[in-house]
Amino acid sequence: MAAATNGVLNQNNLQSVISEYRKQNKKIVFTNGCFDLLHIGHVRYLQQARAEADVLIVGVNTDASVQKLKGPTRPIQNENDRAEILASLKAVDHTILFSEDTPLNLIKSIKPDFLVKGGDWKIEQIVGSDFVLSYGGHVKSLQFIEGRSTTSIIEKSKT
Repeated sequence: MAAATNGVLNQNNLQSVISEYRKQNKKIVFTNGCFDLLHIGHVRYLQQARAEADVLIVGVNTDASVQKLKGPTRPIQNENDRAEILASLKAVDHTILFSEDTPLNLIKSIKPDFLVKGGDWKIEQIVGSDFVLSYGGHVKSLQFIEGRSTTSIIEKSKT
C-alpha cells in the first residue's frame, strides 16, 4: 500500500491506494464535508458511513473552501489538522483535502462503490450521485442527528 501520512492521502498517492483496495476487492465508501469542530454527530455519521463498505475515504474541504461556504470566521481548525483528526478515527481509513466548490472531481477520481451524505441531503441533491449511479454504485442519505453541528457549538460558546 502506498504510504499515506497519518492516513491523509494526496493527489500523488490517491490512485495507487485506490488501486490496491480494488485488487483486494474492497468496497469503498466516500463522503465529504468541512468537519470543522468534530462532534458526536460527525462521529456517528462516519461510523454509519463506514458500515456501508470495507474502506471509508473522507474528502475534507480546504480552509479556502470552508471560508467560502461558511463565512470569514471559519474554519476554526486548519485543513491539515481537520484531515489528520478525522483520519485518526477508527471508522475512517483515509482523508483527502479538496479545494473545489464540490467534491465531484474527487468522486470521479475515486469512483466509490458507495457515496453517502448526512440525512439533511436528499439523494438527488448529493453532488456526484448521478455519476455514481451511472456505473451501478449506491448513493445513500444517512441518519441526521438533530441539534449537533459545528455552528451550534460555536453559538453556544458565545453565551
